[in-house]
This record gives sequence, C-alpha cells and structure tokens, in this order.
Amino acid sequence: MLSDDLAELAAPLLCDLLDHPFWAGLRRGTLPGEALVRFVEQDTGHLLPCYGRAFARCAAAAADDTDAVLLSRCAFETLASGPRLRAALADVAPALGVRPPDPRAGAHPAARVQSATVTAAAATSWAAGIGALLPFMLFHLEVCEDLRARQRPGSRYLPWLAAYLPGDGARYAVRAVRELTDRFGATATPAETAEAADWFLRGARCELAFADAAFPDISAEGPALGPAAPVLPPR
Repeated sequence: MLSDDLAELAAPLLCDLLDHPFWAGLRRGTLPGEALVRFVEQDTGHLLPCYGRAFARCAAAAADDTDAVLLSRCAFETLASGPRLRAALADVAPALGVRPPDPRAGAHPAARVQSATVTAAAATSWAAGIGALLPFMLFHLEVCEDLRARQRPGSRYLPWLAAYLPGDGARYAVRAVRELTDRFGATATPAETAEAADWFLRGARCELAFADAAFPDISAEGPALGPAAPVLPPR
C-alpha cells in the first residue's frame, strides 16, 4: 500500500521527531515556556491556515465526491483548530507562567518554508498535494499518541496537553486519508508515485525543521517575516 510505503520511507524522520528536544521537553514539563508560545503562534497563525487551504484546494481537485467531502472536512477542522488552540493556551497561560500567544506574530523562516511547500504542492498536482498533506496528518497523530503515552504525571504542561491532544476523530481522519492515498496509489503511474513520495519527504522534513525552530537552544532563526509566499522550494 502506498501509504505504508511512504510512512516507512519517512520512519527515520519520525523517530527523530518523537525524540526531539521540543516534544521531549513538552511531555516532561521541562520545555521553556517561550518555546511553547512560539510554537503555538507559528502553528496557529501560519501553518494551520495554510494546510487548511491546501486541503480545500485538493478537495476541489478530487475526482471522487467522497474524497472531496473528506478533504473538505479536513480543511474545515484544520482551519477551525487554529483559533481554538490559540485560545486554549491563552486560557492556561497565567497558570503556566507564560505570555498569551500573539495572533499577529509574524512567520519565522521554518514556518514560511513549510507553508510555501504545502501551498506549492496543492497547486502542482493531485499526487503532490496528497503527498505533502499526509505527513502533516500522520506525524501529528504519531506525536500526539507518543505524548499521551509518555507524558510525565504532574507535568507542568498537562493543562495545555489536555486541549492539544486530539480525540478519536483525528484517528478516523488519518485512516481515511491513508485509504484515499492507497486508492490513488493502486492506479498511479510510477511517475505519480515518485512525485507523491518526493513531496511526502519534503513535508516530513518540514515537520522536523518546524520543531527545530520552536526550540530556542537549537534554533538559528532570523527575524519574523511576513506571510509565506506560495513558491516552489528548492529540491
């Protein structure tokens, strides 16, 4: 199955992500508060809006009505999750001793690259769009399952994780998009499969780079910039 092949291709990146200092610090409660705020600002202000629109663009290109409905629902849920997650951190910010996230925070370089990548993929082809969207869903679910399983009892960030960790709906959505990917893979040409794999790896690498940028001790960022431009990133 294509989705299994893609997941296996990116397995080393997922392992690096699960043990990344940002996610490890979040589950242990040792993450600097500003790192969490910066992550939420970049995720809710830049990534989620871009991914929501990429889902919508792929939904519009879907040949099958069932696929169009699925991707439209993914678009809605992704777009709606940004304000909800930002508000959730604002609610617990005083208890965590952190500042509320700024909804007007500019995009940092990693967010710009990831936003540009998924925007370009959705505009390139069905194979590219599905390839770039799948790691966003798959990696998010794996990270959240790992957080749920390994979060430290009494951790500082448990109130935030209670709002951040998804329910069964996310598992259903990931399973459904994997099935969509497998249906595509069953009839795809070798060139289309290679294109999906190329964009899947681009998306997976972006997930790791985004975690790097959120963690202050290993980030090498410049100043925050304006909205990401929908340009094709270099290979």
